[in-house]
Amino acid sequence: MLLHLKQVLTADELREARATLAAADWVDGAATAGAQAVQAKHNEQLPQGSAAAQGLQALVLRALHRNALFFSAALPKKIFNPLFNRYGASGQHYGRHVDGAVMHSRATGERVRSDLSCTLFLAEPGEYEGGELVVEHSFGQQRIKLPAGDMLLYPGSSVHEVSPVTAGTRLASFFWVESMVRSESQRSLLYQMDMSLMQLRAEHGESDATLQLTGTYHNLLRMWADT
Repeated sequence: MLLHLKQVLTADELREARATLAAADWVDGAATAGAQAVQAKHNEQLPQGSAAAQGLQALVLRALHRNALFFSAALPKKIFNPLFNRYGASGQHYGRHVDGAVMHSRATGERVRSDLSCTLFLAEPGEYEGGELVVEHSFGQQRIKLPAGDMLLYPGSSVHEVSPVTAGTRLASFFWVESMVRSESQRSLLYQMDMSLMQLRAEHGESDATLQLTGTYHNLLRMWADT
């Protein structure tokens, strides 16, 4: 499942993030890549332990914790501390790759299973050319370029890439989620049920049928969740 989460960051949060990124010191992204990714990764990244990165990590995590749609779709158990990258107009890109199954944070020492990958766009589509996030999955290949402040949630098992940036600068935050529900198909079913329950409540209120279906949702979550 690919899910477009709109306006994860408020306008004020986005301005704060952009100002911090503009003043930050960047390093070669390949320095933080694993054995597979180092051959494909051509970008810049904020050092995880830098003051700029830590402030922005807190900002993004606050935004995620208040986002009900993110919780419904991801059912997060752990969230990898958000990272930040920059792609310049010299054709910087990130070639086709698959994220590692377990990500190790150099900042916190925590290990997070990458059930879900997340890209939070921090530059407007009109600010750069190229730079699409290209995701391959059972639904086919998708080329994605979202408004600043919006986020894409997609399976961590997907082959994906960032196409070369030919003009402007692409800014984004990226991170991974270990879900309470490991199975992608089970998470998808729970998400679809939760969205249907929200629609039923909006249209018919808290009816007996809605209450029974809510119980079914939580019984399935109780059966599948690992906390």
